[in-house]
Amino acid sequence: MTFNPDADVSGSRARKRGRSVAVAGGVGAVGLGGLAILLLQMFTGADLTAFLGDGGTAPSAQESTIEGCATGADANANDECRLAAAYPALDGYWSGEVDGYRGPELIIVDGSTPTACGTASNATGPFYCPPEETIYIDPAFFGVLRQQFGDDAGPLAQLYVLAHEWGHHIQQITGIMDRYPPNGTGPASNGVRVELQADCFAGSWVGAMTEQTDVNGVPYLRTPTDAQLRDALEAAATVGDDNIQAQSSGRVHPETWTHGSSQQRQQWFAAGYDGGVGVCDTFVGGAP
Repeated sequence: MTFNPDADVSGSRARKRGRSVAVAGGVGAVGLGGLAILLLQMFTGADLTAFLGDGGTAPSAQESTIEGCATGADANANDECRLAAAYPALDGYWSGEVDGYRGPELIIVDGSTPTACGTASNATGPFYCPPEETIYIDPAFFGVLRQQFGDDAGPLAQLYVLAHEWGHHIQQITGIMDRYPPNGTGPASNGVRVELQADCFAGSWVGAMTEQTDVNGVPYLRTPTDAQLRDALEAAATVGDDNIQAQSSGRVHPETWTHGSSQQRQQWFAAGYDGGVGVCDTFVGGAP
């Protein structure tokens, strides 16, 4: 259990969109997408590289509210509601940390939906689309991870993934992405540093996640247990470049890393959890 059952989460701005046919592609998405494709190829043996194609014109997808998501008990029972319910807690935290803050859009994907950064689906994984200032996340992605890694896709691990993408939004609105374009590869590249900072931002929110309250003063979230924190750290390790490469090909190529090693991702999540936003400058020094 992660949310306080009595918490009022009905004020979430999250929307649901999908059940459209679209051709994957586009550029500019930041997040777990490319890693998700590698994971799915490793899991299924299917060739999913078409999901990284050049894209095309896709029909608009229908959008709706998230049904049956009014309380923390609803969030504890349902992946879709859990992600939507985290919106007010994340929004409240970052509004107190960033001057001139504005929240992102959060789209819960049902099947697939076209975006300015390509198709969002469980095959492309969760990602942040900077031109739209929107996070796209398909809860079915966690079902895939849960099948392969069990508890590594538990409630707090799911919130870590969402908070990581929210971290990319913070980088976008504060100009970090402009100053440090997430290009290049390797352990010390801007691309890796951007991802590790998002991990640190996620950790900083988890460390303060009980501080945001609903309209009745009830905290949205409960203090994480040691087991839940291990779950989140294991999720960070699972999506480390070295772990994915080792499991998919049996070889590790640090010069091609785009998100950081398992050790780096765990290290920066833990740094944010212990020290808050102020310790999340991953752009100084050598390899972070």
